[in-house]
This record gives sequence, structure tokens and C-alpha cells, in this order.
Amino acid sequence: MAGIERPGPLYQQVAAAIRQGIADGDFPPGAPLPSESQLIERYEVSRPTVRNAIAALRSEGLIEVRHGKGSFVKGAPTPPLTIDRSITRTGKTYAPDATPWEQAQEPTVYRTTTTDTTGPLLELTEGEALFGVDRVLFHQVTQTRALHRVLIPFATAENVPALAEAPDTALEEIYAALAAAGHKLTWSETVRARMPQADERSALELPDATPVMHTMRVTHGTDYQPLLLDELRTSGSQAQLAYRITADSPRALRAVRS
Repeated sequence: MAGIERPGPLYQQVAAAIRQGIADGDFPPGAPLPSESQLIERYEVSRPTVRNAIAALRSEGLIEVRHGKGSFVKGAPTPPLTIDRSITRTGKTYAPDATPWEQAQEPTVYRTTTTDTTGPLLELTEGEALFGVDRVLFHQVTQTRALHRVLIPFATAENVPALAEAPDTALEEIYAALAAAGHKLTWSETVRARMPQADERSALELPDATPVMHTMRVTHGTDYQPLLLDELRTSGSQAQLAYRITADSPRALRAVRS
């Protein structure tokens, strides 16, 4: 392979090329990487550059260095944190996400509007008024960080005055207030992985080339009316999601797909 010609420090270019080789299956899990000499020849770089690239990949958890044997591609490890996204109900009490998150700072409350992403989920046109609440969360045991956002349409808050007065109310209390207002609550959720934006990478303290796992959960009320949206963004390498699956009626499934 000829020398690489991409922007950025040379060792990061080499690390990116090896990372892509791992993703493409050129270097399968458990297999040894080429030797330092082979990597030097392959990418036409110096020995320190190769060593820095290997160190970067090792810090990302993609490879392990075995003394006297070389560098090996790691298998796909189980993420250290499992986030249970199931919602449980006891009487009039709802319990979302039993993960023992701690707040890294006080929540930020603000007013915003729907976008071309959030509007369709809430069945609102772009530019409609919302209350927004942002939280930075921290998991003490695994050191995983998460960004949590709740978006409450003004129409929802008008029907449940407590939400207009205190949009930063905890989710379980919001659910209880909506149920007390006469709503039969259901939920739908989408999950995707993507590369982080610069502010997300900084807030989540992500290593280079680590994707963000982004969940978007809509709380529905009577007649499947969207009432609010909450988002969770966290490290795609540090966390995995778990759900309890129940059977839906055909009517509910048609509502989700429409």
C-alpha cells in the first residue's frame, strides 16, 4: 500500500487506516496485526509514527499488545454499562431507566423550537415552541457520561400546568402528572449510532473515532398523541441498551409506522 495522504498528524492517519482495516475485516478479531516493520513498509512512515498509531488504537480498546508476541485485534467486548430502557409501572408510579445516573451539574432549562428532526416525532411543524431541559449525567462505576434532553411542547405544558412551572421535573414525575391528567401512556423509541459532533465529544469525553449512541423516545398519550420527546446520547463503546419487549396491537403498530 502506498503512503497515506490525509489531513491530520501522521500517526493519526496510520491509526485511521488500521482502524478502517479492522472495520473492513482485513484484520479480524483475535488476529495479529502486521509487525512494526511491515506497517512501516505498508504505510511508508517511521517507526515512532507506527508506535504512536498502535498506542492510540490500544487506548481506544481496539487492539492489545502481548509482550513478545506483537499487537492483536481485540474481539468485540461487552460494553461495561447496560442501560435498561424498559419502563415499569407500579400503581400510578412510572420508573424509566433504572440506571443509577448521577447529575454532573444542575439541569439547564430553556425555550426552543422544533426542528426538521424533532418536529415529525412530535407531529408538529418546524419552529413550534418547546420547553427544553438538558442534563449531563455520570455513571460512577463505569465512568460513562451521558447527555439527556427532554423536549416538552407548549401544548402539553398548557394542559399540565405543573410542567410549565417546572419543566425540569424528573421524568417519572412528568409521567405521573400526564397520567393524572387523564392520559394513557405508551412509548416509542428509535436508536441510531453516529459520529459525535465536537461539543458532544467534549461533553462525553469520548476518545477519537468513538461513535455516539443516540436514543429518541416519544411519550404518547390518548389516541397515540405525542406528548414529549426525550433523548439520551452516550458512548457507543461504553454502553449497550436493553429492553423488555411486549406484543403490540395491530392498531398501535400502524400508528408507529404511519
